[in-house]
Amino acid sequence: MQVIVFGATGMVGQGVLRECLIDPGIARVVVVGRSPTGVRNPKLTEIIHGDFTDYAAIAAQLTGFDACFFCLGVSSIGMTEERYRHLTYDLTLAAATTLARLNPRMTFVYVTGAGTDSTEQGSRMWARIKGKTENDLLKLPFRAAYMFRPGAIQPLHGARSKTAWVQAVYAATWPLWSVLRRLSPRLVTSTEQVGRAMIRVAREGYPRKLLEMEDINSL
Repeated sequence: MQVIVFGATGMVGQGVLRECLIDPGIARVVVVGRSPTGVRNPKLTEIIHGDFTDYAAIAAQLTGFDACFFCLGVSSIGMTEERYRHLTYDLTLAAATTLARLNPRMTFVYVTGAGTDSTEQGSRMWARIKGKTENDLLKLPFRAAYMFRPGAIQPLHGARSKTAWVQAVYAATWPLWSVLRRLSPRLVTSTEQVGRAMIRVAREGYPRKLLEMEDINSL
């Protein structure tokens, strides 16, 4: 496969990128981001792009892909609904709409979160917006699209959160994570497992379009 990754500098994206680079069935990985990942690998090409609302300038470099792993996301903490919608819904649909036009045989895999509200009517702002994002992604003319809804994620193999206080919490609670993953597979996963599951779904498909934590850990 040839795959494209968005959000590769974030914690989940770091894990997904690693799994793509070590998977022998993936021949080429292109990362689109605002800053370099710092990763060096013969399979990896990075496109530094500043405007995530408009891809006209790099459209020629976004064709010929079998899958997109979209890991770009932000926390809603301290954010207005308008701002969160722009960063979550607008930017995701801008990229996905472009990719669907350029790669109609592509599988699009989007990382959302546990508790996402598919009705778009709930009281939690972030869940409504994530739900609308999922719903509209599923309407695009991709070969297939899958929504990943992980909850707690253990960062492995050097993956780190870009949010300082979140990374501090991970560091302080590190000894507990392996135990929690064994005892609570419905609640906890890892960056490694998310990456492997995304690749497998892109390669083989999955019976459901919305994958909860148990689905992710079963792959």
